[in-house]
Amino acid sequence: MKEREIKYWVITASKDHVKNGIAQGIAQTCHGKAAPLKRMKKGDLVIYYSGKQTFGKPDKCQEFTALGKVLDDEIYQHQVSEDFYPSRRAIEFLQCKDASILPLINDLQFIQNKKSWGYPFRFGILEINKPDFNLISSQMLQYHYA
Repeated sequence: MKEREIKYWVITASKDHVKNGIAQGIAQTCHGKAAPLKRMKKGDLVIYYSGKQTFGKPDKCQEFTALGKVLDDEIYQHQVSEDFYPSRRAIEFLQCKDASILPLINDLQFIQNKKSWGYPFRFGILEINKPDFNLISSQMLQYHYA
């Protein structure tokens, strides 16, 4: 049986939400919807992009802020408040540094319109190709392994 190919994902979230997700070892996207998370499978790789520092505030971040691997094929809901039960996935986050998107824009294939480079991130999650993932992750990883 052929082994499934790894897919590469970018999830958009404010930096404060990303840091909360890292602390909890989870991915959550699109205001807690399950459908986007169902597209991911165990072993897929995820990068978080943060356009803003803090959810609901205008302060820009414009950095890739986390890198991780999907640990299993389970999607679960977690009660955050009385009426909010977002869907989540377990993620193993790697030790990495934040990386600005600005010097990468011209080289990223998933950004087709370089003047409106923020457009692809509006959907909350997008699949990217391996070369784009490698370019971004090479800027984020503290240590490189052959």
